[in-house]
Amino acid sequence: MISENQIKSMIEDILSKMEAEAPVAKEEAPVCTPIDDANIPDITALETNKIFNVPNPENEDAYMKLKERTPARVGIWRAGPRYRTETLLRFRADHAVAQDAVFNNVSDEFIKDIGEFSVNTVCKDKDEYLTRPDLGRKFDEEAIKTLKEKCKAKPRVQIYVSDGLSSTAVETNAKDAIMAIQQGLRAYNIEMGTPFFVKYGRVPAMDAVSEVLDAEVTVVLIGERPGLATGESMSCYMAYKATVGMPESNRTVISNIHKGGTPAAEAGAHIADIIKKMLDNKASGLDLKL
Repeated sequence: MISENQIKSMIEDILSKMEAEAPVAKEEAPVCTPIDDANIPDITALETNKIFNVPNPENEDAYMKLKERTPARVGIWRAGPRYRTETLLRFRADHAVAQDAVFNNVSDEFIKDIGEFSVNTVCKDKDEYLTRPDLGRKFDEEAIKTLKEKCKAKPRVQIYVSDGLSSTAVETNAKDAIMAIQQGLRAYNIEMGTPFFVKYGRVPAMDAVSEVLDAEVTVVLIGERPGLATGESMSCYMAYKATVGMPESNRTVISNIHKGGTPAAEAGAHIADIIKKMLDNKASGLDLKL
């Protein structure tokens, strides 16, 4: 009779012989094909209102006419209950543009290029600026001293630029807008104060600027909160005799200044006309009839 140990020994012997006789499969190293970035298509190159992926549409021409009126993501179709891969990647790409607009700072080169000096609000950095909106409307004594030393006192119109929530918007639009405003005001023979740049600024910082310089009309060009349609949108807020704590209804605003909305040069010409009306009527916001 064969014992259990003998059976175990026989099995081990058979397995070792099978292993020795079996051909050894050679593992092939994975082949890595280098990817040339130049050959990767830019999925952001096509505007969202030109994208249409609905198969067998009833009336594609009518759909495309509707899409011309909105950057909304309609007509993008689906894969089962989910987005298609290209749609998801485009969403993430547009989200990245919005994040860059918020978290990047306006470059020193741009500020020098438009010939302005810079002052900060009391915010120490971008994180504090984003989490403490109340600090983005205040200046410390040093900044106030700088404004008083470098700016013309009691200007009829004080214009300045601020980063707000989109450095991209400011760098894209502010220069053309300022040039158009200056040209328009010169045509009306209206003198401007000394332009400058405010880093980490919120809209109500213009009230403090107005009080410090005793400006008749104060104007700020500021980056708008970016969305998934564009990160380049800038706004212009204007107020007559602005004071800290005044109602928001005292401000006049021109928003959506970008190439897909109101182009910067066109907006600048319109802003100059509004400033003229503010000075003539000594009013702004809801008190100014446009």
